[in-house]
Amino acid sequence: MGDGRRHPQPGDLIEIKRSLVYRHWALYLGDGYVIHVTDVGAKDIFMSVGFSSHLTGTAKMKKELLKDAVGNNDWNVNNKYDRSHTPLPVEKIIQNAENFVDMEFQYSPMRNNCEHFVTLLRYDDKFSEQV
Repeated sequence: MGDGRRHPQPGDLIEIKRSLVYRHWALYLGDGYVIHVTDVGAKDIFMSVGFSSHLTGTAKMKKELLKDAVGNNDWNVNNKYDRSHTPLPVEKIIQNAENFVDMEFQYSPMRNNCEHFVTLLRYDDKFSEQV
């Protein structure tokens, strides 16, 4: 599954284990920062299928330190889709990600979740095995 590296490189997908079944996804930007989907208005609870699978609502792309996004959860680098999809050049991934910081959008666990977002940035294609 994941490659388990604890020293991510810019453009890497970060899998955060939020519960036994749910994984939150972020994209590593470099210098300790990630971008990931958060629930608008939430202070400490991240938008996740585990917390809000029955909800569709407004979400926001947030740039923050990896350690803050992860909290007490376990995480690893997991570029598992590289076997079937070609990543964009790292510079393009980071440029695209920076353009999404603080952007709000309609969240949908089935069509527009955290994994959809990071795969769009890394591969220019939205997909998620969580749904």
